[in-house]
Amino acid sequence: MSLIPRIFGDRRSSSLFDPFSIDVFDPFKELGFPDSNSGETSAFANTRVDWKETPEAHVFKADLPGLKKEEVKVEIEDDRVLQISGERNVEKEDKNDRWHRVERSSGKFMRRFRLPENAKMDQIKASMENGVLTVTVPKEEVKKPNVKSIEISG
Repeated sequence: MSLIPRIFGDRRSSSLFDPFSIDVFDPFKELGFPDSNSGETSAFANTRVDWKETPEAHVFKADLPGLKKEEVKVEIEDDRVLQISGERNVEKEDKNDRWHRVERSSGKFMRRFRLPENAKMDQIKASMENGVLTVTVPKEEVKKPNVKSIEISG
């Protein structure tokens, strides 16, 4: 395990150089400590989100296995911030149960992304299927400048 944080990690990890990411750098994350920003002790707090841009929209996909759509919130703040949050509750224990392994995580999670200027804030849609949340943020059409050709005399 490296003590130096990964800056140039795989293409899907958040980057310190991503101008739209609102994730705060956590120097203890690589050491295996709980996320110091949220106070959570859960791996579920580090929900992974993919963000791709197509010609028509920005598309966010979050893996949220075992959650129902009622347990997830998608919100937009005034300053163009998309917030995805929710909570997975701890399974109830019976005194007669004997656990051999507990690997599935529980707890709260929250991810925030600053949307670019070309996002249509009033047309955002979200859907959830098979534990994958998809948030689609349509983009405004880029207006091409009106170019008028001028004839050169002489």
